[in-house]
Amino acid sequence: MSDVIQNLSMFYVSQERSFQVDYGNDTFLKDGEPFRYVSGSIHYARIHPDYWQDRLQKMYSAGLNAIELYIPWNLHEPNPGEYNFEGGADLLKFLRLANETGLLVILRPGPYMCSEWDLGGLPAWLLKHTSIALRTSDENYLQPATKWMNKLLSMVKPFLYKYGGPIILVQIENEYGSYPACDYTYMEYLHKLFVNVLGDDVVYFTTDGPSKSMLTCGMIKGVLATIDFRAVENATAHFDLLRSFQPNGPLVNSEFYTGWLDHWGEPHQTLSTSIFTKSLDNLLSMGVNVNMYMFEGGTNFAFWTGGNYKNGMYRPQCSTHDYDAPLSEAGDPTEKYYAIREVISKVLCNTRSNIKVFTLPPQPVPQPTPKASYNAMNMQFFGSLLDVLQIISPHGPIKSKYPVAMEMLNQYHGFMLYRTTIPTQAATTGLLNCSGIRDRGYVMVNGISQGVLERITNPNINITYKSGDTLDILVENQGHINYGIGMYDPKGIYSNVTLNDTLLLDWSMYPLTIDKIIPKIKKSLHRSAIRVRPAVNSPSFYYSEVILDPNNDTFLDPMGWSKGQAFLNDFNLGRYWPTKGPQVTLYIPAPVIDKGGKNTLILLELERAGETVRLLDKPILDGPV
Repeated sequence: MSDVIQNLSMFYVSQERSFQVDYGNDTFLKDGEPFRYVSGSIHYARIHPDYWQDRLQKMYSAGLNAIELYIPWNLHEPNPGEYNFEGGADLLKFLRLANETGLLVILRPGPYMCSEWDLGGLPAWLLKHTSIALRTSDENYLQPATKWMNKLLSMVKPFLYKYGGPIILVQIENEYGSYPACDYTYMEYLHKLFVNVLGDDVVYFTTDGPSKSMLTCGMIKGVLATIDFRAVENATAHFDLLRSFQPNGPLVNSEFYTGWLDHWGEPHQTLSTSIFTKSLDNLLSMGVNVNMYMFEGGTNFAFWTGGNYKNGMYRPQCSTHDYDAPLSEAGDPTEKYYAIREVISKVLCNTRSNIKVFTLPPQPVPQPTPKASYNAMNMQFFGSLLDVLQIISPHGPIKSKYPVAMEMLNQYHGFMLYRTTIPTQAATTGLLNCSGIRDRGYVMVNGISQGVLERITNPNINITYKSGDTLDILVENQGHINYGIGMYDPKGIYSNVTLNDTLLLDWSMYPLTIDKIIPKIKKSLHRSAIRVRPAVNSPSFYYSEVILDPNNDTFLDPMGWSKGQAFLNDFNLGRYWPTKGPQVTLYIPAPVIDKGGKNTLILLELERAGETVRLLDKPILDGPV
């Protein structure tokens, strides 16, 4: 309680500050006056913290009076009871910046958020309970979720509008009507938990798709219901449906989609500016409160991308979360941005009603961040993954008769190496069957690549071997399912492996901390001779030392390479996969560039290495698939 009281002193607290719903007049009331918001979604975890202020200022300059943000549980509690609120996870700093910029906040604290984020924001350590029922009143889920929500809500409580902070609305769960569990007990429990921590005078809301089944399972009695839908859909019909469930209250589209997400191997998604702004004009003219999702999409750095089931197939999402949003992945105003600003000016700033008139900020829109391109640079071979195994798995292997899923071994992201010895076999070639692969396995015999296993589409490959050979399967977690069915999604190898119908036993499993190799590579570059590339590819590290301008963003172009993970200095830029598309480039924000000028670019190439990479001043997000 003392922490809460201390935090309250950050803001000037006025007894007149209030935010509530006027159901009789179908509107919000802010300080007793009718109010509506036009907001945009922005995710602090997808933006370098040095750029938070820049992005918030650009959103404010667009005419928005609020922002909407999710809080990813797995970012803040990477292990049970271990909390992270520093650097890019400094939520409270982000809320302070929003308040100082003049933007109100619509908070979506979860515990689930979806958002194309790994496991929808839920921590993968929950999957260690093999029978867990996520997003339900199952005690295995509810107990850690309750502990987390109590901590989180207590932290954000001082930022409520009534205390002088920016938070005007708080969402309970997220699109729960889309989840097949439909556990009313769970939703009512969360509502009581929120009220217990934040109070009963906070405006809570739910968000669901515009269908009877979704609203039936997603709404909570006494809580404002909102819906979400695309620009090409019939707004009037959707709100008529909402009115059949909730006759009164302000109308809200909590996710009015400015674009859409990208999956690897599928065409880049866009939404034309004219279609979007025409629909936005219509919604604002109807008096609807609108949140544009996304206003800036940002980037899924490191291993934070999620995955979906789509037409019965697993589809991992791209590292970019550009979303064809009004602010680009690099935070630059687009044609859509200026068109949205014009609609806000036309519809809201030049008309009067019972809603307080909007005014566009007098200052000009902030300029795009500067960009730079550079000449192609050679990438030197450093060593195979197997060469540095002791560095990236310093505690050595965990042994088991049968393969064990990554989460059971406290490996929640990235990679794990599974190793066994091939038993006595008469044959020298055979079919390796690994139906339990999740999601992608790079197979090696005595360090020589044999091929790639893929979840669902290619779980079997033929390999060449002899008895006593070492079989390694490097398994890549490409992102836990973040939406809908199948969210219990353990990674690694979770079932038995056979070779010519012979069960392979006695596995050594190496949890890999890839980031640990980065400082090792940088330290050893000048102490060792240039290593010769092997004639046969296997998962390996490559590097280049480059001079970059720390004042300019840039984009890594790995065309000519196949698939892997990229790092600049100690910063994990994300996954690249130009052979799959549509994303080609990886965004490099200027703050991760060394101010001394010299930088170490490192690639973990998993399949087929190229020779050079380029750094461009423009992204390529719509490459061939």
